[in-house]
Amino acid sequence: MRKPIIAGNWKMNKTPSEAKQLVQELVPLVADANCDVVVCTPAVNFAAVYEVIKGTNVKLGAENMHWKESGAYTGELSAAMLKESGCEYVIIGHSERRQYFGETDETVNLRTRAAVAAGLIPIVCVGEKKEQREAGYTDTLVTYQTLTALTGLTAAEVENVVIAYEPVWAIGTGLTATDEQANETIGVIRAAIRSVYGDAADKVRIQYGGSMNPKNAHGLMQKPEIDGGLIGGASLKAEDFSKVVHFE
Repeated sequence: MRKPIIAGNWKMNKTPSEAKQLVQELVPLVADANCDVVVCTPAVNFAAVYEVIKGTNVKLGAENMHWKESGAYTGELSAAMLKESGCEYVIIGHSERRQYFGETDETVNLRTRAAVAAGLIPIVCVGEKKEQREAGYTDTLVTYQTLTALTGLTAAEVENVVIAYEPVWAIGTGLTATDEQANETIGVIRAAIRSVYGDAADKVRIQYGGSMNPKNAHGLMQKPEIDGGLIGGASLKAEDFSKVVHFE
């Protein structure tokens, strides 16, 4: 059995004081969760958030990282910086990073390998745009993105990677893939992993990341291929996020 994982992606939201208040409200609401709970916050909030969640079942994640250990990369953060700040997870290749900041499948692979090497758990994002789905390219695209991201990892390493399927057309739009669409595409992703890494595919947790919220979380999480959610807007309110965490 794969343990579900619900991760919040705060994006560019919350100051340190706001972040502290949010996690103070969240911790007691999810203390009895039957899944892994992660909050991925802007780096300026790491200290404030970690102070509150340290010793609880809520884990800290980052929203991005660089693949180099150090160097002249102004504005970037290394895996070692994240780890010493208390991070256990890091989102890699989110569609907004790809769209606005030039992230490519190749740099997603570099970041994924660096995260794994440093002992972080990467949450690797893959997904198609609306026109790509309508043209019938979804399966081909997510297969390519997934296998490119994992290139260079061993099967044992792949087992600990989290994949987030996030249809780009459903992020921040209020649109959501149907439970069946999400389950089907996540099944394609798992089959792609199995084609290269064998039984490791059965241990890889694959989230749905397209506008999961308190209203649709239960239906999505009943599907056999879906192991959790990467939550955007609903993660910015403790009560909403806790309802997703308690998807049962």
